[in-house]
Amino acid sequence: QVQLVESGGGLVQAGGSLRLSCAASGRTFSSSAMGWFRQAPGNERDFVGAISWSGGSTYYADAVKGRFTISRDNAKNTVYLQMNSLKPEDTAVYYCAGRNRHYSSSSLNEYDYWGQGTQVTVSS
Repeated sequence: QVQLVESGGGLVQAGGSLRLSCAASGRTFSSSAMGWFRQAPGNERDFVGAISWSGGSTYYADAVKGRFTISRDNAKNTVYLQMNSLKPEDTAVYYCAGRNRHYSSSSLNEYDYWGQGTQVTVSS
């Protein structure tokens, strides 16, 4: 069983940057695809981006493409979400998720384990 713990959220002004981290426990992390999702109050949980098990493949939702970057360090069992040029509409709880497959998915139903989430608030 893999457990995920996100960190790095906080309050930032529009145009600023934050880097979220997701630390994983368990031996299967390096073979797991990872994804980031977010959920704003009253909204569904939406796909942000994902990365394959090796880090060789990433893809992003249109809303964040060109501003957000996902990376991973399998030696540290950690996946990152670098968020630049933040906008007030990026305000949400951000979740990382993992799936027991090498390649990622944009569907939250295809992820097997989830972190508890970290709040990101972008002020205008």
